[in-house]
Amino acid sequence: MAGEQLKSVASLLLFLNFCMFVVVLGIGGWAMNRAIDHGFIIGPGFDLPAHFSPIYFPMGNAATGFFVFFALIAGVVGVASVISGFNHVRSWNIDSLPSAASAAAIAWSLTLLAMGFACKEIELEIRNAKLPFTVLHRGDEDEDEDEED
Repeated sequence: MAGEQLKSVASLLLFLNFCMFVVVLGIGGWAMNRAIDHGFIIGPGFDLPAHFSPIYFPMGNAATGFFVFFALIAGVVGVASVISGFNHVRSWNIDSLPSAASAAAIAWSLTLLAMGFACKEIELEIRNAKLPFTVLHRGDEDEDEDEED
């Protein structure tokens, strides 16, 4: 009887995990699409920018590209781990547990890696372009005071 209660809890957690990874994939896919559409135009007569990066994003800072890239990888591996977890819940035996646990551990570690790049992006605070809404930076307040003097 206790196994059936754990089965329903595991199913609920798998569903929540799946929803989280779908959201990560949706936002990451949007950011990647925007970067591809608004990235550098390289061709005859065009020079590379001085600080060219193959992972360039028109929004955010230098860590944004790495963050989005690893978040997308973590999302895809996370969805695969959810599928493996649903297979384990369906069969609910000891033979399917190692594959589900190893897929979940890999997805978790990739999610932590993406979180590390998100922390680096927050730490940098420098933006190479503005997001669709206006953001006031800490340095902007000091510049306004200097212009008045």
